[in-house]
Amino acid sequence: MAKVLIIEDDKQLSLLISDWLRGQGHLPEAIYKGAEGLERLKFYKYDLVILDWELPEISGPEICKEYRSSGGATPILMLTGKKELDDKEEGLDAGADDYLTKPFALKELGARLRALLRRPAVVVQNELIAGDITLRPGSRQAFKAGEELNLQPKELALLEFFMRHPNQPFSSEALLERVWVSDSDAAPDTVRIQIMRLRNKIDDDGKESMIRTVHRVGYMLVPPEQN
Repeated sequence: MAKVLIIEDDKQLSLLISDWLRGQGHLPEAIYKGAEGLERLKFYKYDLVILDWELPEISGPEICKEYRSSGGATPILMLTGKKELDDKEEGLDAGADDYLTKPFALKELGARLRALLRRPAVVVQNELIAGDITLRPGSRQAFKAGEELNLQPKELALLEFFMRHPNQPFSSEALLERVWVSDSDAAPDTVRIQIMRLRNKIDDDGKESMIRTVHRVGYMLVPPEQN
């Protein structure tokens, strides 16, 4: 699962991309104005940005430049109707990682996104394994000792995030930032409840939970072989 910010003023195209990303198991957020998109990038964390070139208020290349100059490192895929080589060069020089010309097929968009998500910050794997838990991001399935788990979407998203970041503690606020949409009304108690439900489905009776509570910090997944 990747948290993806879409900054695109064509609402029909934005909706199409958002629906497709959800179908692939990702968490999209759609913004239609450049200035609002730049604000989101300043205050929230994303795994990838899909950025249109021509936007109200501030253009895609200008957003790229300002975001990169402030130290932002999230991969950016720029969308544009411009086809000239000089335009592509301008977009890449502004800080975009890849460039996709409109109109495009969603299959090609998917291939570009997967390539960007293979970078070390977000490693895409066919399977994630922790003890007897196996998660397949592509099919949105999780198994315990070979038996499929009946996980709700947010439980699955939490489990995937923890399995991608084993032995790293995260506060409730950090989990809200990475696993919930940025303008969600969810609160730390929401995280606590979802983790409790997830533990009930993945833990073994009488054994310490794989998802540990770290005092005054938050939560951390510790694979059983490291207990």
